[in-house]
Amino acid sequence: MRLLLVEDEVKLSEALSHLLKKNNFIVDTAEDGEKGLDMACTGIYDVIILDRMLPQLDGLALLKEFRELGYDTPVLFLTAKSSPEDRAQGLNAGADDYLVKPFFAVELVARLKALTRRKSKDLVKSTLVIGNLIFDSVRGQVIKNNEKIHLTVKESQLLELLIRNSGQVVTKERIMQKIWGYNSDTGMETINLYIHYLRKKLDLPDIKTVRGVGYYLQNSSVTAKAAQ
Repeated sequence: MRLLLVEDEVKLSEALSHLLKKNNFIVDTAEDGEKGLDMACTGIYDVIILDRMLPQLDGLALLKEFRELGYDTPVLFLTAKSSPEDRAQGLNAGADDYLVKPFFAVELVARLKALTRRKSKDLVKSTLVIGNLIFDSVRGQVIKNNEKIHLTVKESQLLELLIRNSGQVVTKERIMQKIWGYNSDTGMETINLYIHYLRKKLDLPDIKTVRGVGYYLQNSSVTAKAAQ
């Protein structure tokens, strides 16, 4: 799961990033509200942690604008503002949860996992079928002609991104942001390499290249079935 942490206290941000990465979140950070809004609007995050007291643009204003733009990414306020009125303001602005500082790390992680389950429960409970491929994103596994093919985490994420956007070009920039992160210094050539891995492992010529732009999955017939 990819997470955006918008927090201006550097030491807290570093500690939270470490905690969340240990719990299998991919974490990007922003230290002010304007940058946080720009990053949130990339649409690549599964969940957002948002402080209320931020420079440039406070968390409440950030969230209101984010929701007005039509984004439904789950947002958890993590803040020292603890009165019932503060909580009500946050939830009314569009937050999905509200946790007050100081907090227990185990509770934060549990709330985040609950939010991501709620958002993606239909995806988690389904297996995607495209052509003669059955793709289980939870296990990182493809079944093709009754043969199980194991994918690495990055290969699985890339294949899922292509399948869920089947028939549409996914730009290299979006692939980089979604899989490697907003602040990643990974080169674009890495994407080419992973596309090569997928084509070779799956013998999948339906992954097409749009030179200089990105990739798309040509077979647009995608169905979902209950996971076994």
